[in-house]
Amino acid sequence: MINLWQAHISFAMILFLLLPSFGLSKAWRVALLFALLAVSFIPLDGLTLAAYLRSHIDDLAVTTLVFMAWGCLRRMNVLRPVQGQTGVLILFAVMALALYPATLGLSDLDPYRFGFSPRPMLVFVALLTLGLFYLRNYLAVVMLASATLAFIVGIKPSHNYWDYLVDPLLGLYCCLALLVLAMGWIVSRLGTLRRSV
Repeated sequence: MINLWQAHISFAMILFLLLPSFGLSKAWRVALLFALLAVSFIPLDGLTLAAYLRSHIDDLAVTTLVFMAWGCLRRMNVLRPVQGQTGVLILFAVMALALYPATLGLSDLDPYRFGFSPRPMLVFVALLTLGLFYLRNYLAVVMLASATLAFIVGIKPSHNYWDYLVDPLLGLYCCLALLVLAMGWIVSRLGTLRRSV
């Protein structure tokens, strides 16, 4: 049951973040988000639109849901920009690059199996979370803490800690966003060098 609600919430937030803001006020943006949630229940050949999306992207990690919720609140002007957004991108890009190439057989090490008995991982993530709290990267702290609490409670059918921490959608987004930031930095540096010459 939780997975079905997660599918509907994911559907609404993904579309809300992909659509342009259309210059809408905060109240209309909230209405748009709820309208998209209602759209997710529309049946098509016996399955809801949210179920169709879920069949393609599977259940998202808790960190992804928190990240998308933060993005939605930002678009509705409820939250101000936070420090350390680049740190969040680096953290989850590194996690994805550590996990997915190995699970595809590109490495002899299989980090996914560590998620089934995750005591060392839980200790590492707890220390990482404390370090990020000290650095005031509160978005990353909330993402990691939420994933850990969700794993302890067991809100997903998976018993692997990795499935709460990262998913391909989050990993791909973080890697692409870092690539765009790197390209922007390179273009900016080249422009500075040309002006100095």
